Amino acid sequence: MTRISGLLGLCCRAGQAVLGAEMALEEIRSGKIGLVLLDEAASEGTRKKLLDACAFRAIPSHTLPSGELSRACGKDGRMAAAVRKGTLCGRMIQLLKEEKTVPGQNS
Repeated sequence: MTRISGLLGLCCRAGQAVLGAEMALEEIRSGKIGLVLLDEAASEGTRKKLLDACAFRAIPSHTLPSGELSRACGKDGRMAAAVRKGTLCGRMIQLLKEEKTVPGQNS
């Protein structure tokens, strides 16, 4: 997860990530988002809203361990992030797929 956190931090600094559930939902609806990341500690309502929007628009989503999203972005209390389409987003998706295929790792 360290590489994902590093890329997410880079996305935040580059203005390629939208933080917060409501802002992420707006961007998902506008069609600009390529990946949604949720914190394990996100409420069921937030999780359902974002995952339903992702499923409807065929956007990949991933859950990060509790607190990792906030640490990566440098802002406390963030439960959701949406990454805009582009090279950084593509690289994050690629890393997440590689992680899932490594035996002995949970994600």
